[in-house]
Amino acid sequence: MNHRLIRAEDPKVEVGSFDGFYRHGWHSWSPSGWVDPAAPVAPIPDEGRRLGHDDPTVALETTVSSSDVGVAIDANGSAILLGALAPYGRVRPDGPMLVGTSEAGPIDWLVAEGTVEDVFAEYARHLARHMGHRPRRRVTVWCSWYSYYEDITEGQLLDEIESIGDMPFDVIQVDDGWERAIGDWDANDGFPTGMQAMADAIRATGRSAGLWLAPYIARSDSHLASERPELLLRDDDGAPVVSGINWGGPYYSLDPTADATTEFIVDLITRVRSWGYDYLKLDFLYAAAFPGAHEQPMPRANAYRHALATIRGAAGDDCYLNACGAPIIASLGLVDGIRVGPDVAGFWEEPGLTAMGDFSGRGARNAIITTSERLWLKDIVDTDPDVAFFDRSTVELDERTVAALRDLAAITGFVGTSDHIGDLEPAEATELRAALSGVPTVHRDGWHRWSIDGRPVDFTWAHRSPTAQPGREP
Repeated sequence: MNHRLIRAEDPKVEVGSFDGFYRHGWHSWSPSGWVDPAAPVAPIPDEGRRLGHDDPTVALETTVSSSDVGVAIDANGSAILLGALAPYGRVRPDGPMLVGTSEAGPIDWLVAEGTVEDVFAEYARHLARHMGHRPRRRVTVWCSWYSYYEDITEGQLLDEIESIGDMPFDVIQVDDGWERAIGDWDANDGFPTGMQAMADAIRATGRSAGLWLAPYIARSDSHLASERPELLLRDDDGAPVVSGINWGGPYYSLDPTADATTEFIVDLITRVRSWGYDYLKLDFLYAAAFPGAHEQPMPRANAYRHALATIRGAAGDDCYLNACGAPIIASLGLVDGIRVGPDVAGFWEEPGLTAMGDFSGRGARNAIITTSERLWLKDIVDTDPDVAFFDRSTVELDERTVAALRDLAAITGFVGTSDHIGDLEPAEATELRAALSGVPTVHRDGWHRWSIDGRPVDFTWAHRSPTAQPGREP
């Protein structure tokens, strides 16, 4: 394999003819994978969906481009990679060329040529050197989301803790639904004794207590949005920047460069840590990298890195930070784990979303495809594939899909579930215990092909489903 480093603002790499291009999505849910470089891109017609799909600065473009790294498969079957070694880059196919651009002037880029697996491994090694990395860990998590979604209460979770018993989870994590509103991070009426009491109950089992937060957004009807307007990111006209629509309405980005925001985040994270939570699932983080009129002008990636550094400083080095809805490359070195695909849900896909070309939406199809295309990251950051299912009665998935989700957990070493443990059949409980306890031998046999303890695993079938995006696979 050949590789070289260059420093440039807009590097160009000669490839020749190619019909396969690896497009990397901007954040956790953004689609990633092999596409036809010449195929036109149809912007998602629904503005709310479009806001959370990918980088908002390219949301209306009609040609293919990639966040930070792009790879072409040339006529001889060789892979040629152009990758930014700082989180400012965009890579586009342009005739026989790969062309990079940077939002922050000249930066370091890697150019590598070889097999697909080798060029990505080289890119990962250079990213670790340039961006930093934290120790890899094996993580096992029970979270409340897919059993309860937002309808969680203190009593329900105490019952779940009892049902979990001695299942070998490292973390029991309270997901969305405990807070008064998005932006108002106090316990709601469903948690009458408060979030410290919940953490105490989890920690009494010998496990880490986990908590879901979306620290850099505020729902438009939250007290935070109305009472602390100085925290909100503004556009050039002074209006709050809407970074998505969820929970029945729009939500705003906080300005991560504002001194008032930094003070708010430090106070929030310090308070949550004092409650006893040492595992934080940080969601919708891409909002901290939205364009806007920052109080302290700087490139978006710098603003985002400042946001993560603020959290890390307040949380401490011993707190596990799992980033979700997070710009991938810009998060490296500051978080312990990162979600690398959309929510799996308990079904294959949502037809309405795929019909509009939104492959960032929840569903096992999107989760398997995007996660399996990002497994090149697993040696430099804990890659979170979202949960696997063991209670078959709760999902609308066939056995092949259920097995694929478990295989992704085994490959990444990040094993999570939301199943009601007390409802598992004896055989299902045995399967879960084995998944949580086992440390399998994993080997990559090809881009979509792996072996787990010698058993072959191939994700190609998911990529060839009827709604998969066109393109040449390696």
